[in-house]
Amino acid sequence: MAKNDPFGFDMSVSASKKKNPRGRRGMSGAFETSTRVCDHAGCEEAGKYRAPKSPDILDDYFWFCKEHVREYNLKWNFFDGSTEAEFSEQVDNDRVWGRSTKPFGKRSEEQRAWARLGVDDPHQVLGENATRNPGRNAAQQGGHTRRLPATERRALEVLDAKDSWSKAQIRKSYKALIKVLHPDMNGGDRSQEEQLSEVVWAWDQIKDSKSFRDKD
Repeated sequence: MAKNDPFGFDMSVSASKKKNPRGRRGMSGAFETSTRVCDHAGCEEAGKYRAPKSPDILDDYFWFCKEHVREYNLKWNFFDGSTEAEFSEQVDNDRVWGRSTKPFGKRSEEQRAWARLGVDDPHQVLGENATRNPGRNAAQQGGHTRRLPATERRALEVLDAKDSWSKAQIRKSYKALIKVLHPDMNGGDRSQEEQLSEVVWAWDQIKDSKSFRDKD
């Protein structure tokens, strides 16, 4: 490559290596440009061979001479302190390069939820924070069973109630919360007045709503 850059820059690979020699490593694994001294106690030889300090710190190294890096490697045990179950799990995980496959024909809970909306997400692009459709079995699982205005849905959350309840049932939950939060029931303590106001607001949304049965 002709070095005719008017600004004097040399972008060739060889020039880059000359400027940054610390990454040059020989076929034996030795860093020939290393100026370190062997980290083994009492050894004054050049430390040209690096070795990780521990299984938990793989990007920080000791630097040894050839003799002492061999000695260190013979004693190295990546699984030191691991249980047999952890060892087996690591072996199984390494067999698939840390990317385990899922059985064919079996969808995860997330995939089944989106499938009900007509969305197929085999690569989990939507993730755990995606909106989920609870489907027909939601009532049995304690989930939403029907659509409601956002204010009424929020009111149910505040009152710790379900959308399948009647107004009478929700009112019982409302009265129970009032007893817990009202200052007169707490020796005059007004620290929960903000929560009390929110509970009163929530009941106001439900009592005049036409979305709920008056009685069971």
